[in-house]
Amino acid sequence: MSRPFVSVLIDTYNHEKFIEQAITSALEQDFPASDREILVVDDGSMDHTPDIVKKFEPQVRLLRKQNGGQASAFNVGIPECRGATVAFLDGDDWWASNKLARVCEALAANPSVGIVGHGIITVLRNGTRQIETLKEGSFFSASDYGGALLFRRRGAFLGTSRMTIRAELLRRIGPVPESIAIQADEYLFTLAAVMSTAQILPEALTYYRLHGENLFQIAGHDEQKLRRIQSSLALLARMLFDRIMSMGIDPKVVNAVVEYTYAVADRLRLQLDGGWSWETVRAEWALYRIVHPRAKLSHRTFKRLILFAALFLPPKLFYRAQGALAQNSFYLGARARLLPVPGMEHIKRNGRAQS
Repeated sequence: MSRPFVSVLIDTYNHEKFIEQAITSALEQDFPASDREILVVDDGSMDHTPDIVKKFEPQVRLLRKQNGGQASAFNVGIPECRGATVAFLDGDDWWASNKLARVCEALAANPSVGIVGHGIITVLRNGTRQIETLKEGSFFSASDYGGALLFRRRGAFLGTSRMTIRAELLRRIGPVPESIAIQADEYLFTLAAVMSTAQILPEALTYYRLHGENLFQIAGHDEQKLRRIQSSLALLARMLFDRIMSMGIDPKVVNAVVEYTYAVADRLRLQLDGGWSWETVRAEWALYRIVHPRAKLSHRTFKRLILFAALFLPPKLFYRAQGALAQNSFYLGARARLLPVPGMEHIKRNGRAQS
C-alpha cells in the first residue's frame, strides 16, 4: 500500500502560548519526515507566534499574511500545499503521535473516501481531559438523505484539527468565502462530505484545547463574540445551502445538511435580539430533533411542555430563564434524578484527569 505525500497545514493567530506544542506534535509523528511537509499560516499575529515558528525552520515553512480570519488563512495555505492529502491543525491544538499514520492508512485503503475525521480529546481549562469517539456510522456521504442525517450529528468529528482531505477534493471545493469570519472548517468539511464519502476513525487523535481566546467556544456571556458567531453561522448556512443546491442535490437533502447550522444561528439571534415566540419553538425543536432523535417519550413530552411555555414568553426572557435554571443546583439535581437529559447514543464518552 503506497503512502501519499502529506501536507500538514497549521493555521494560527496569536497562539504564542500553544504553537510550539502544535508544531512539535506534527514533527514527532510516527510518520516518515520524507513523506510530509509542514506549513504554518500566520494570520497576522500581534504576539511572538511568528518568532516561535521561525525556530523550526527549515523543517517548517512559515507563510505570513495580514489578519483576515480562518477562511483567508486556508485560502493562502491550501494552494501552497504540495501533498496529495492535506491534514489540518489549529495552532492551539495538538495531535497524538499516530495521527498521520492512521488517517493516511484509511485514505489509502479506500479511494472513495475524500475526508477522514476521528475522535477528540477536549482539554478543559482546569486540565481535565474528556474523550469523545464515535461508536457507529463511520462511513457516510451527505449527498443523500440518510447520509445527511448521519453527517449533521457527526460533524464535530470533522472539525479543523480532525479533518484530513484529499487535495484533489479541496481543488474541487475551491476557495472558502472569506466573509465567513469563523467556522471556515465547517464550509470545507460539509462540502467534502457532500462531494465524497466521509470516514470517521474510532479513536481520539486530536487534543482540542479550551482557553480564554477560543474563537468559537465561549465561557460566560460575551455579547461581542456571540454576535460574531451568530452572523458567521447564519452566513455559513446560506452559502452552504446555495452551493449544495447548485450541485443538483435534492432540496430535502440540502435542508437536512444545513438545518442544524441554521437552527444554532437562529437560537443565538433570539438570545441576543429577541424575536417572535414561535421562532423560539421552531429553533429549539429543530435542535432537539437533531441532537436527540431517539429520546424517550417522557423526555419528548417534557420538552414539548417547555416549548409550550416558550410560546408565552419573549425569546430573550425565555433564554434568560433557561440560563438561570442551568445554574440552579436544586433544579439540576432534580432533573438528574427524575428526567436526565438523554445521551447521544452514537458517541462514546470517557473522562480522565490529566496526569
